[in-house]
Amino acid sequence: MNASPTFNSETITSDAARWNDFVAAATVDGVLVGDILQCLEWGEVKKPDWQPIPISIERDGVLRAVALVLKRKMPYSDRSIFYVSRGPILDWTDADLIRELFAKIRDEAKRHKAAFIKIDPAIPRDAPSTPAIETVLREIGFIPSPEAQSSFGGTQPRCVMKMDISAPTEKVPEQFHQKWRYNLRLGERKGLTVKSDCTREDLKIFHELYLVTAARDGFKGYPFSYFEKLWDTLFANDMAKMFLVYHDDKPLSGAISFVLPPQCWYVFGASGNEGRNLMPNHAMQWAMMKWAKERGCTVYDFRGVHDVRKDPDFTGNLMDSSDGLVRFKAGFGAELTEYFGEWDWPLDKKWYWAWTKARPALAQAARKVRGRK
Repeated sequence: MNASPTFNSETITSDAARWNDFVAAATVDGVLVGDILQCLEWGEVKKPDWQPIPISIERDGVLRAVALVLKRKMPYSDRSIFYVSRGPILDWTDADLIRELFAKIRDEAKRHKAAFIKIDPAIPRDAPSTPAIETVLREIGFIPSPEAQSSFGGTQPRCVMKMDISAPTEKVPEQFHQKWRYNLRLGERKGLTVKSDCTREDLKIFHELYLVTAARDGFKGYPFSYFEKLWDTLFANDMAKMFLVYHDDKPLSGAISFVLPPQCWYVFGASGNEGRNLMPNHAMQWAMMKWAKERGCTVYDFRGVHDVRKDPDFTGNLMDSSDGLVRFKAGFGAELTEYFGEWDWPLDKKWYWAWTKARPALAQAARKVRGRK
């Protein structure tokens, strides 16, 4: 039972295809659980704030487990955090393999003085294997992350909305709500056009729309340099695509999707304040689904939403939700999937307590002081 050497960022070009193929094919109980955030290219995107440390296990020349670990320094200390975003990727029904992989990650964590290891695999909460996986993780030392108890989740959303797009392209709209199909026809009649052959220069147009969206919806958003980095890594490796919707040569909305067939993820959306009555986002989503189909995808992931099932007014029908984002995604036929959640393995209990308890308490106290001024 020999473990392969850890992948190095210097060998990303030669190793990426093999690594990514393994991630793309991963399943638990027949459900796809691979995620582009476990691809080697994602580690390049997260530099320099995070240091990627890819770890793998290989037997008889075949990959059996991979983990793209992201390391970040803790402020004002020599300690660090190990985060395996949407991973690791392995046969989760093999308890011995789970233990072997985490023993290897722990050894690496000790060398980097990691206070804890955080994971959030894309395993459905209701998967038949989930109880057994939880048992093994608890035996290793993992606990549910105290940082991920909100209705949204933690670092990554606990609930996402996905739809099956495996039907022939012309049949996919049959899943859409009739109002959504009407909105698509409306956009066509009003002359909306979707540009999918975007260039790096078009990033400026997208980012302007993105900043408008951030101001309108009250979030900070990423700087333009972040999207340039995305272009030079994921776009350059045919793992992402940008779409812009125009009306009379004026950009109304835009989006960026990530792709690792057979899955596609709608990750970034942006829209201006004009032309919203033309429903440009409906046209944009349909264009992205058709592109995903062309790339061989069978699953279209609208990404995160908060857990609307906990809302006091939730009726059980996503289309009746008071959350407009949920209704928008449900209108295309997407269904809510709750993941297994975010789990932490504390390796240094003192520093783990400082990060998860003392740090939030100090931040809350500081906010109260600022609020009194």
